[in-house]
Amino acid sequence: MSTVTGIERVVVETDRGRVRGVVEGGAVSFRGIPYAVSPVGELRFAPPRPHRGWTDVRDAAQAGPSVPQAASRLEKVQGKRVPDWNEDGSLTANVFAPRRAPADGAARPVLVWWHGGGFTSGSGGWDWYDGARLAALGDIVVVTANYRVGPLGYLYLPHIGAANLGAQDQAAVLRWVQDNIASFGGDPRTVTVGGQSAGAYSSLMLALDPATNGSATRVLLQSGPFGLRPQDPHQAAEHAAAYLRLLGVPDGTDTARALRALPAEQLLDAYGRLSAQLAVPGNSAPPMYPVLGAPGLPRTRQQALADGALEGKPLLIGTTRDEATAFTAFDPRVQNLTAVQTDSLFRDGSLEIADHHAAGGNTTYVYQFDHAPAEDPYGLGATHCAELPFLFHTFDAYPDSPVLAGAGAGAVDAQRALGHAFATAVAEFVATGTAGDWLPYAPATAARIRHFG
Repeated sequence: MSTVTGIERVVVETDRGRVRGVVEGGAVSFRGIPYAVSPVGELRFAPPRPHRGWTDVRDAAQAGPSVPQAASRLEKVQGKRVPDWNEDGSLTANVFAPRRAPADGAARPVLVWWHGGGFTSGSGGWDWYDGARLAALGDIVVVTANYRVGPLGYLYLPHIGAANLGAQDQAAVLRWVQDNIASFGGDPRTVTVGGQSAGAYSSLMLALDPATNGSATRVLLQSGPFGLRPQDPHQAAEHAAAYLRLLGVPDGTDTARALRALPAEQLLDAYGRLSAQLAVPGNSAPPMYPVLGAPGLPRTRQQALADGALEGKPLLIGTTRDEATAFTAFDPRVQNLTAVQTDSLFRDGSLEIADHHAAGGNTTYVYQFDHAPAEDPYGLGATHCAELPFLFHTFDAYPDSPVLAGAGAGAVDAQRALGHAFATAVAEFVATGTAGDWLPYAPATAARIRHFG
């Protein structure tokens, strides 16, 4: 450990070189660690390749840039972000470890947590998902990471190597964790794969895919849109063809070369226009998302569960009470669909997974997050993403979010207390596979669902 201008630094050896993190409160944070070569030039629309490494000690105090993306449609709920994307240097991971040495000297359980964003936006490096407080609270190691989204992550052109590239990035992160997390005090044999929304969908894919199943010891699924069927390859190919037309890429050309020559801004602009063309009120599916039969998704969730792919893995799964208000509250055309969409897109699928898992005798916990903001002019209630500042204790990162609106001094204390309870339960699950005095779920038993809020 060293001290630079009053800031404590910690150097750790990885398989690609040394990184220097920073002590922050009760944790040491290592941000912006490359797990793959930048997906630029010939590597755009190509599967991830391991980073070549570096010789000097690499500073890991700051997160790397986001992957290229447009603004999230959930900015009205979570708050606006200043664009910070750059294709170069975007495939990075962030590791948060407790500062104190473990009492028994043993390696700590690990949570690899994936951000949401509808497979179209988001970044593991954003302060919304800073894992330092959760790591310190739960005495666990927390890993977040970027993966390619939108057309750069889910354009389906398998003949040029583009097929579920975002999912392939996530698999590469799991491999990196297996190879490196011990250097940060983590146990590669005890890894919870988890995430929220698209991140939950991705986590289940990773836990069910034979190629990555062995790296997932436990599974945490927050507000997964499990009512969204995987994209059919034929539909994905049609969307890809429409996208190429919008870009002006003619038939018969070298598609890969043409796409790699275009500015990322042009790729994002065409994706936005494709989204507008395909938009239907009440349909929350993005134009491009995981494709069935492509890498990372060899079979449907139902087939994988029936085949026993999740057997023996403790599961913590849940939703917020009013998920769909994030998508419907600001659109009068679909406000009457809120309850239906909450159930059909989020809750029904989550309970279906929980019922199946618990019926097989597997440890299963189900929660519902019920906390609503003190001031709620939009009628959001406990909306999609509402639990995130509570899990990571990153309330200050949401200054413009209506999810936390109207909290006076007493309400702030109550928010912190609720966050402590929710984060403690999640961290205990990551650490032990159980959740203290929280009764495991029994199939179709609503009384066994734990409510937070």
